[in-house]
Amino acid sequence: MITMMKLPILKGQAPLRVARGHFATNHSHINYYIDITYQKTRLAEASASARELVSHFINDTPVDTILCLDGTAVLGTCVAQELTKSGFRTINQHQTIYVLEPEYNANSQIIFRDNVQKMIRDKHVLILMASVTTGFTAKRSIEAIGYYGGRVAGVAAIYRAVDEVAGYPVRSVYSIQHLPDYASYDYRECPYCKQGQKLDALVNSFGISKL
Repeated sequence: MITMMKLPILKGQAPLRVARGHFATNHSHINYYIDITYQKTRLAEASASARELVSHFINDTPVDTILCLDGTAVLGTCVAQELTKSGFRTINQHQTIYVLEPEYNANSQIIFRDNVQKMIRDKHVLILMASVTTGFTAKRSIEAIGYYGGRVAGVAAIYRAVDEVAGYPVRSVYSIQHLPDYASYDYRECPYCKQGQKLDALVNSFGISKL
């Protein structure tokens, strides 16, 4: 049975919901499922999370585009509003911030069509994710931005288990300090699998599917 609980550390109206167990992602096995559903879909929690995120940013790097991974477009819109209110610079012609979701090809690589490449090329792009745990997805995003001629303005997430990815610090609302026993394993080295403990669920950016 999977039981969700709220962490005792609250950030305004955006508590972090987690469940302990044995879960499989596309890249690893983990001992906690971190539920970002409400931060991604409910305006009150998205707005509270955006305010907390932007409070960690240093207003010396322009942000022209927010690349929203993991279904974080609502949160990305709130972050754009908070950055605008906080006076962050932009080099866009209309002095506004683009909020963009990626497209993936058959090889799961991020691609940008001709009509949106101008939102990446020569722009400062903030990568926004639900969580950064292994850093694998963030690294792919950094590579894609570079390939299309953009500049990475930073990496932001609701939860992070790592402090930096490819030399870029990860800003977050919650970190591994709030969940110190969080662990991520290569599936070949997973201690739960070695003990014969079955998976509780499969998890990805869309949510959780019990087994």
